[in-house]
Amino acid sequence: MSNQSNIDQSLSEVHESVDTTRNSKSWRKMFSFLGPAYLVSVGYMDPGNWATDLAGGSKYGFSLLWVLLVSNLMALLLQSLSARLGIVRGRDLAQANRESFPKHINFILWIFAEIAIAATDLAEVLGMAIGIQLLFGLPLIVGVGITVLDTFLLLYLQRLGIRKIEAFIFALIGIIGVCFLINIILAQPQLHEVLSGLIPSLPDPETLYKSKGITSKLPQETALYLAIGMIGATVMPHNLYLHSALIQTRKIKQTQAGIKQALKWSVIDSAIALNIAFFINAAILILAATVFFKTGRTDVAQIKDAHQLLSPVLGSSIASTLFAIALIASGQSSTITGTLSGQIVMEGYLRLRINPLMRRLITRLLAIVPAVIFILISGESNIDGLLIFSQVVLSVQLGFAIIPLIHFVSDKKTMKGFAIKIPVQILAWLMAMVLIFLNLKMILGEVKLFFENDNGLALNLILITSIVLFFALLVYVLLFPIFRNKQQDVSIKMHPEASRISEIQIPVYHKIGIALDFSDNDFKLISAAIGQGKKDCSFTLIHIVESASSKLHGDQSADYETEKDKERMDDLIMQMTEKGYNAIGILGFNETSKEIIRIVKEEQIDLLIIGAHGHTGIKDFIYGTTINAVRHELRIPVLIVNV
Repeated sequence: MSNQSNIDQSLSEVHESVDTTRNSKSWRKMFSFLGPAYLVSVGYMDPGNWATDLAGGSKYGFSLLWVLLVSNLMALLLQSLSARLGIVRGRDLAQANRESFPKHINFILWIFAEIAIAATDLAEVLGMAIGIQLLFGLPLIVGVGITVLDTFLLLYLQRLGIRKIEAFIFALIGIIGVCFLINIILAQPQLHEVLSGLIPSLPDPETLYKSKGITSKLPQETALYLAIGMIGATVMPHNLYLHSALIQTRKIKQTQAGIKQALKWSVIDSAIALNIAFFINAAILILAATVFFKTGRTDVAQIKDAHQLLSPVLGSSIASTLFAIALIASGQSSTITGTLSGQIVMEGYLRLRINPLMRRLITRLLAIVPAVIFILISGESNIDGLLIFSQVVLSVQLGFAIIPLIHFVSDKKTMKGFAIKIPVQILAWLMAMVLIFLNLKMILGEVKLFFENDNGLALNLILITSIVLFFALLVYVLLFPIFRNKQQDVSIKMHPEASRISEIQIPVYHKIGIALDFSDNDFKLISAAIGQGKKDCSFTLIHIVESASSKLHGDQSADYETEKDKERMDDLIMQMTEKGYNAIGILGFNETSKEIIRIVKEEQIDLLIIGAHGHTGIKDFIYGTTINAVRHELRIPVLIVNV
């Protein structure tokens, strides 16, 4: 919202940077709204999706195509709810959580959101590294290292503005789409077989293979496990945070008609972008089902194997090259999603803003380090298993993002007449319950397998405790917004509630320190100090000698500058004494900030007056930043006087 302070705005650098309120032609107004969903959609076609789609298509043919369709419909509903939150309330999901849940719950939700972002970035790192290896023949671990460089590409794009980022993403999506369109044409799948995959089923691999006459080894992953992985790869929690913030890059009219128009265009934007993502995901699965499952190559679940076998099976050398190019484009485009989501989550939950380069490097290192360790321990052969696991991790996190989102957009009080209707609420809750049920079923299945092995009492207790806490938190997040007192204080407010001033205690300072630089500005500092003290207050004049001799010999220095500084100090003390003020002078030597801090503490000064020259940037580097160094180390009031 326009009345928010910068620190309370999502992605403040580009907040409301695209003006949709201008009276322009209808087609231009339409295109001014379109864009946020395309940035969101790249997360729905990242390399993590490739691993699950390839595994699903090669092992179960077209049978799991319906999962992609259902996932797309779920994503469309959830992203429209996320956009609604940002448009109507001017809050992203992280900010809304911060204002609603207690502090300790928010901290846990923040940790979970960061885990989801790390899992997403892990998929991007591995996908890009695999694409680089397939295209250029570099070792996988080298490709992982190269992915650090996209940090700087993203920072450059952010400086150009949100529309340039959207154009870049759209171009990469176009590359992916064209590459797969060509490969699908080469594969020539049968339409009736593709349509049969839209009928919901979770086939038993043994029964399926017998019916198709396939004698390959049965897959270890069940259809349910792969289906949950597909849902996790499609409906991702960090995208809900992202969309609620990106939609606020559009400046809209804050009227009923303006909000209604923005909601309409956001749904259209989401529908176009997410359907493009669905067709790309479906293309990957259909390609795997046609090229590998139907030819009995059901063991092809790894991206590398798919790349190597595409050209021989399809009879065209370009097929594998297009596959690798699309993979790199996919990883590069989705890397923006993780960075922006990380920024939104950190600023939203913690109100903590850090340098974009630092944020990106932290996010990328959290993905690179596990990837490198996994490659070194397990080698490159099991890397696709790690990709699928990362998507399952995303799916497990979904409940903690979906449940609060539905609560927020259903709240009539805060949604200003734009709360979702009862039928939409019912549909949203049914969808959330299905997702949570599938997750719980998968977790219980994995836990059962874990307990069948002898893992020791300690590990079993840790696992049981973790599961109990997980369920408890899920129930808490579900029920808290319903039963909490609407009048209770929120956990972290934008501004504290106004309260009456019962009693004002005016501080009395007995020893005031004045940091002087022996210039014409000193009299401003002395005047400010006298204004803060009384006649019986004592003043300590402080000056730091910075000559070369003083840095070497300290208080034993006897050079010209030191002698002149002593004379200047004595003169100032005499002038203040003549005017009836109690003053002493102390000279420090060597490093300015450390000496000021030392003198203030030794003399037990209870207020320090210091001058600010107003220089920034390169001048800070040249002249130093004494004020910041001093005020962070002292536990007394520091009055900064602009001179």
